[in-house]
Amino acid sequence: MRIETDFKLDFKDVLIRPKRSTLGSRSEVDINRTFRFRSGIDWTGFPLVAANMDVTGSMGMAVALSSFGAMTALHKHYPVEKLIEFFGREDTSNVFFSLGTTESDREKLAAVKQHARIDKICLDVANGYTEKFVQLVSEIRDENPEAVIMAGNVVTGDMTEALILAGADIIKVGIGPGSVCTTRKMTGVGYPQLSAIIECADAAHGLKGYVCADGGCTVPGDIAKAYGAGADFVMLGGMLAGHDECEGEIEYEERDGERVAVGMTFYGMSSDTAMQRYSGGVAGYRASEGKTVRVPYRGPVTHTMQEITGGVRSMMTYIGAMRLKEVPKRTSFVMVGAQLNNIFGS
Repeated sequence: MRIETDFKLDFKDVLIRPKRSTLGSRSEVDINRTFRFRSGIDWTGFPLVAANMDVTGSMGMAVALSSFGAMTALHKHYPVEKLIEFFGREDTSNVFFSLGTTESDREKLAAVKQHARIDKICLDVANGYTEKFVQLVSEIRDENPEAVIMAGNVVTGDMTEALILAGADIIKVGIGPGSVCTTRKMTGVGYPQLSAIIECADAAHGLKGYVCADGGCTVPGDIAKAYGAGADFVMLGGMLAGHDECEGEIEYEERDGERVAVGMTFYGMSSDTAMQRYSGGVAGYRASEGKTVRVPYRGPVTHTMQEITGGVRSMMTYIGAMRLKEVPKRTSFVMVGAQLNNIFGS
């Protein structure tokens, strides 16, 4: 048994210290980044990714976020025919094809590739620490030499390095921080997300790889902190839930004789809801590690994206970063006991 005594941090534990700046306006900063991946693909855009959950990782979300230069990891439950039709278009450069570890997932990818070009792949499991997963990353790289591969999830530098060496371009970082994830409650396993990003980013960047912070962001300021910690990409689930572009079940109420949308169902992909829908229930050898919640209906995702991009732009002016790539070098975190004045509510 071993106890690590050095302090680990989450988003709630820090604020970003402002610095003297020559920037005069949020309009002067550039929130886009250009990446060159080892596969030879170049990509330029705002490095935000809608999570590959079957509520947020929708085709409608992909179209909406693309207008902001942001990305979407489609959920893995679309039928082959619909995926062929979608990826047959010319506007999928900001879209990841998602798959898990089953043979049927790999067969679906192969079937779609016969009819459409897939140049971004999200290889997603809850536990990225198994030797089987490392081997799978290597096999997917061999089968897709020209694709960008995002793989995870992990929270430590050693496995970040292992997955990059196996062939991944982007490592997905996060175990348990998501709003509808109960892994920490059910297993006791996890890692504070800010420290996980810092440590995994250090490991990835030493090998010319990248990291995607997956989970834990509840407000635009958390996204800003993730970039400051070294995240190259930030993946969002709960912050993008409840919008028109999602595929969750919308709830309605009668108000003054009119039917009004008031909420939407949102659930983790290891929840009872997801396993009932796709696997016929929770298998006897496992427990649910996700929850099902009702989030308020929030209309089109455009307003939320404007808040996010505006928050990131403002952060950059506070620390004097003209380009998003400069943010980690311009970021100093200060530990705090509290962040917000909630006298009038949160």
